[in-house]
Amino acid sequence: MAEAEMDEGASERPSGAAHWLRRFAPVALILLALGAAYLLGLHRYLTLSALSDYRETLKGFVTDWPVLSSVGYAFIYALAVAISFPAASVLSVFGGFLFGWLVGGIVIALGATCGATVLFLAARGALAGTLRERLGGTADRFAKGFENDAFGYLLALRLAPVFPFFLINIAPAFFNVPLRTYVLATALGILPGCFAYAWLGEGLDATLVSAAEAGRELSVGDLVTTEIVIAFAALSAVALLGTIVARYRRLKTQPKD
Repeated sequence: MAEAEMDEGASERPSGAAHWLRRFAPVALILLALGAAYLLGLHRYLTLSALSDYRETLKGFVTDWPVLSSVGYAFIYALAVAISFPAASVLSVFGGFLFGWLVGGIVIALGATCGATVLFLAARGALAGTLRERLGGTADRFAKGFENDAFGYLLALRLAPVFPFFLINIAPAFFNVPLRTYVLATALGILPGCFAYAWLGEGLDATLVSAAEAGRELSVGDLVTTEIVIAFAALSAVALLGTIVARYRRLKTQPKD
């Protein structure tokens, strides 16, 4: 009977192939979706020039179907973030243009948080622990420092405008960052950027018309001012300073040997 129980337990355990499939299938699906997006030429429709060409049609659809359009936009944004499609800044401007800075900023934040969470979960399943295994003690010490205040570090990284969004989506997957911490830090950290880009998009209509009349193609870089970059840097510094202070207080309160 014991042998039968052992055989039954062995049959319940997934085989090596099943384990690898379950671990890497989400990442494989994400890569396939990213490749399909490029093959279908979707990147050609996520430009400010395309927005200029279809702005009246898009505005009309949002006016006629406000709830459906906002839900659909959030889903498209989440999908783009989940597959790391390089269109987050343009999509954010689209959101402000279509829904205004307030509603647009909220919908952008929801879509971006959901998409980032999907990517984080997929990456965590495939990549967890590999960084420490390859780099050894240095990575382990850094990981422990990150994990001790994951919320503060991740919030600072989200606020900083110098780090690629997709990179910050994946990086916490290498460490033991709880899902709740990841979602909360992401949702709060991206809010300034979401509302800033939505604000840029809300006042875009006149700029698009002027660029079209001048025969010039507009880019997101033309809309981002030095003041906005400085504001993001200041917010990141504040978040990082809070993390440093919290760490210093923990060290002060620890009992000495």
